[in-house]
Amino acid sequence: MTGRCLYEKDLRPLKYNILTSTKHDATVRAIANRLGVSDAKLRRLLIQRLDMSLLENIETRWEMGLRYADDGDPLAKELGCELFSRFIPLLDQERMKEIYEETRALAQEIPFEGAIVRGKALIREAILS
Repeated sequence: MTGRCLYEKDLRPLKYNILTSTKHDATVRAIANRLGVSDAKLRRLLIQRLDMSLLENIETRWEMGLRYADDGDPLAKELGCELFSRFIPLLDQERMKEIYEETRALAQEIPFEGAIVRGKALIREAILS
């Protein structure tokens, strides 16, 4: 025995196998497309930040987030505020709220679509940092 306990085992290969299975891969591609990042970069982030349980259920969490997140707030829905902070927790809720407020203020000055583009860029930057 090497002295390593089971909980110290490197789970990256197992997480990678989950994310590259057929259904999970399609979900990862959809999330990557929505965020505007490459599939490989998103997989790496998911492996680093999420636990096995979240990864196993990422497909269902994505579908439920698309259906139920940010109901009634078109700006939050377009940005994916709850989607990326609660259903697929890539950002903490405080950072997401800051981005939302900044985008909402920007939407008062420029067209809604332009504010959304800038807000999504802020989310992408925050997730990748």
